[in-house]
Amino acid sequence: MRLRLMRLTERFDTSYWLVPTLCVAGAIGLSYAAQAIDSHLSQEEHAWYLFRGGPEGARSVLSAVASSMMTFSGLVFSVTILVLQQASNQFSPRVLRTFLRDRQSQLALGIFVGTFVYALLTLRGVRGTSEGIELHVPSLSVWLAVVLGVLCVGTFIFFIHHVSQSIRAVVILTRIGNETRHSLERMYPDGIGEDVEDSRLERPPAPASLLVPHSGTSGVLVAVDEEELFTCARKAGVTLALVPMVGDFVPHGSPLFEVWGEGARLEVEALLSAINIGPERTLHQDTAFGFRQLVDIAERALSPGINDPTTAVQAIDQLHDLLRRLVRQRFPSPAREDEAGTVRLLCPRPGWSAYVRLAVDEVRDYGAGSLQVARRLRFLLEDLLRVAPPFRRAELERQLSLLDASVGRAFEDVREAETARHANPQGHGPH
Repeated sequence: MRLRLMRLTERFDTSYWLVPTLCVAGAIGLSYAAQAIDSHLSQEEHAWYLFRGGPEGARSVLSAVASSMMTFSGLVFSVTILVLQQASNQFSPRVLRTFLRDRQSQLALGIFVGTFVYALLTLRGVRGTSEGIELHVPSLSVWLAVVLGVLCVGTFIFFIHHVSQSIRAVVILTRIGNETRHSLERMYPDGIGEDVEDSRLERPPAPASLLVPHSGTSGVLVAVDEEELFTCARKAGVTLALVPMVGDFVPHGSPLFEVWGEGARLEVEALLSAINIGPERTLHQDTAFGFRQLVDIAERALSPGINDPTTAVQAIDQLHDLLRRLVRQRFPSPAREDEAGTVRLLCPRPGWSAYVRLAVDEVRDYGAGSLQVARRLRFLLEDLLRVAPPFRRAELERQLSLLDASVGRAFEDVREAETARHANPQGHGPH
């Protein structure tokens, strides 16, 4: 049930149609409510908030509002597609999920579509022709259509401003960084875990008595319900190990679980229902995916076709902040024991060294000849070394030596190499 709710939440969170659908439903309700009020208003009443024209004037106003809203909606859709295309080409295809979750763009489209639906429904209630049908002009409803039209003009101006801001590199990187920080807080809560690196992920020395393969469609391991897996393993009296890590690709037929003990007592269906295989990675339980998105943007910025080291430095800024939050963070143990102290569940997770390598290795390689990148990476590593506990310094010192070697290969002139070895928060300018 927990994974089903998570899948449903993730689907709604990344769906571009949810907010517009809610706006259309609200517009339908507003139309019926306004026309119900209009049915109790006298046609001779002339308050300031009522439309004072006749049937033809009401039809003209409502038709103009409906037609203009379709134009606005088409423009919003076109601009959104262009923004998605530009973001995919300039930054990374992985950032498209961030744009699809943009509630401001969804709300703008929803207001336009909702106003269009409202105008159409209100147009039905206008009666009165030369054939002698009883005159009825829904005065309040028409006035509300005019108000919604004015609101749409303001929304359009806001949408243009929002789109122009949302495609800026710093905005995209900050948004990805914030989403990764939320995932980090969820996956590594304060006060839980060990103060030292945990090595209990080692499998039992004996060969596994049972392998549970993946029999479904290939995909990415998106989420794991560890509580359900632990309950199944404890109930069966076995030691259970999850083979892939969250974020790993799982092909059809590959092993999902290794089992030590009486595997016949294990409920395989319950095991399979405790994992979620999806088409792509998400940030719900995969904090490393946020690091991957930032690294991809940095690599794309450092490619010869774009050659934008400043954007790469801005991506390193976000990676630096994330690593600084992790450097003193307790990492939950990958091994879970029952009340008797017997290990029942082994779930692999990325450790501190894995996060550092993910954040630094590829950026260092792609930015080998960039003075900005070299200086910014050195500042990142030296700053982390100042605050890192002793058991997490080894990987940082290793990365610093690799950076020194990379600078020595990239800058043949000793003076240039010396300049590249000076740490700088911005990666450029005077130290």
